Amino acid sequence: MPRASRRRGDAARLHADTVRFVLFEARPAGLVLHQLVRASALSKSQVRSGLAALQDEAAPKGWPPLIWTRADGYQLGAERAALEAYERQVVGEKLTQFRRFLTGTVAPHAVAHPKDKWVWHIVAQLNSIESTLDLITSA
Repeated sequence: MPRASRRRGDAARLHADTVRFVLFEARPAGLVLHQLVRASALSKSQVRSGLAALQDEAAPKGWPPLIWTRADGYQLGAERAALEAYERQVVGEKLTQFRRFLTGTVAPHAVAHPKDKWVWHIVAQLNSIESTLDLITSA
């Protein structure tokens, strides 16, 4: 993922407009990364920067949502079922990453420093976030 400063720059916004135009033309089909590179005449790095900027700018500008699936690649304005499936997939991936962070970093920190107020505060907050994400994925 490009750095925030690169996603918000003028070049990234121009790349986002190009990627959005190419994806709009391909609708309802999607395009995988190499197809986006070819169709947009941008480099792979520029396409990735444009995708990141597109995700940042889609809602404020009223653009259709961007999703990615293994089968279809990147798509704009997918059907409700595809949007929901993508959202569940992303939340599930983040939940897995989050749980690994808790068990691999935060829990050992809590064991190593049992009287540290910071670690117990973060454990309480992160457990709350974990349970919320778990509810979302199981709904």
